[in-house]
Amino acid sequence: MSRFRSVNMTDGPFAAKILLFTLPLAASSILQLLFNAADVIVVGRFCGSTSLAAVGSNGSLINLLVNLFMGLSIGANVVAARFFGAKDDRAVSETVHTSILLSLIGGILLGIIGFFSARTLLVWMSTPADVIDLAAVYLRIYFLGMPVLMLYNFGSALLRAVGDTTRPLICLAVSGVLNVILNLVFVIRFQMNVAGVALATVISEALSAAMVLFILLHENGPLRLDLGELRLSAGPLWQMLRIGIPAGLQGTVFSLSNVVIQSSINSFGSVVVAGSSASSNLENFVYVSMDACYQACLTFTSQNIGARRYRNINRVLGCSMGWVCAIGLLLGLGMVAAGRPLLSIYCTDPAVIEAGYRRLLIIAGPYVLCGIMEVWVGSLRGMGYSVIPMIVSLLGSCVFRLIYIATIFQQYPTERVLYLCYPISWLLTLAAHAVCFCIVRRKFREAAPAAVGQ
Repeated sequence: MSRFRSVNMTDGPFAAKILLFTLPLAASSILQLLFNAADVIVVGRFCGSTSLAAVGSNGSLINLLVNLFMGLSIGANVVAARFFGAKDDRAVSETVHTSILLSLIGGILLGIIGFFSARTLLVWMSTPADVIDLAAVYLRIYFLGMPVLMLYNFGSALLRAVGDTTRPLICLAVSGVLNVILNLVFVIRFQMNVAGVALATVISEALSAAMVLFILLHENGPLRLDLGELRLSAGPLWQMLRIGIPAGLQGTVFSLSNVVIQSSINSFGSVVVAGSSASSNLENFVYVSMDACYQACLTFTSQNIGARRYRNINRVLGCSMGWVCAIGLLLGLGMVAAGRPLLSIYCTDPAVIEAGYRRLLIIAGPYVLCGIMEVWVGSLRGMGYSVIPMIVSLLGSCVFRLIYIATIFQQYPTERVLYLCYPISWLLTLAAHAVCFCIVRRKFREAAPAAVGQ
């Protein structure tokens, strides 16, 4: 196995190991976010608030379409980690080849769907008339890059499954630099507006995918990829689907509720849309940093299940929870404290900055609740339970938000009331996940079968 894999996930103590796993993963996610942040900053600075709204308002719609296959990459991570913990090299190899082929199939399907349905979807979202044409251009070009985006995400999920979070970080660091350079060249030099930043994103994502593919092709051991062996193996595929489809459906429906919220935000006009887009970009830096703790909990738990080290489940959860609280509080409150200067990076319009800060105050501060919720989910999925957190999240976050918008927001149609649906839904959902964990955890004892799950 590669010298980059240095994290032993089945022997404690876990606190330092989880942090060593989490930090490169958080840095990788932050760099991936910088792709979109660079897009938003460049168009906001050089093309105006309309272009800023066109790029920023696409986030929830993109997530709606890609989350199903992102869920399958979670399935690939769990299955590969479990087989690796069980020291089943053949099953790990089959999982690698199944995952890579599935990523290409999914990427092509998403690219076709997104390209041809872009404008219709934006109309359904009530995108403002002065934004929709530019938004459609950005969305169509972005979706042309879906195959390489899927390839990178599945490939990096496989590397994370064996503890390697360093090389995905290197890949994104290199491609991130390219993305920033191309943004400036395409927008400032060639005046390509939103088409330029979309094209820069696709090219940089292609580079990161090519680098991950190169790593897998030159791996030693079960992670080694042989393009001639690409096939969908029934065993790993079924387990990936069993875990990944509920995770993907959860993300998709979760994004659907965000699309409904985005439609409500769109009703306040392009200034509020632009401010919300800038604030959302800042919030995402907090989210992906906390999400790294979720990924750590998921992967460590999966390997311990494969190795039948069930007594480590609680220890992994406790360490992951401690880190996510520290990260969420530090970054969330920091965003609130430095909100206006940070928002001014995206746009210099005072009205846009104030609109963004109104959102940031309500969402960034209590964002730690979302991180705690995700760590509970990571532990449940690592144990093989993907349907339960899906149902809980659908009811606690998605259904609640839709009901909230249809009732409370209709009675009090203000930005503040709309944004409050986020922290309220996080609190409700994390409490329900905690109860589910306590019930599921009883099924695992040192002598219990390794294939528990649903």
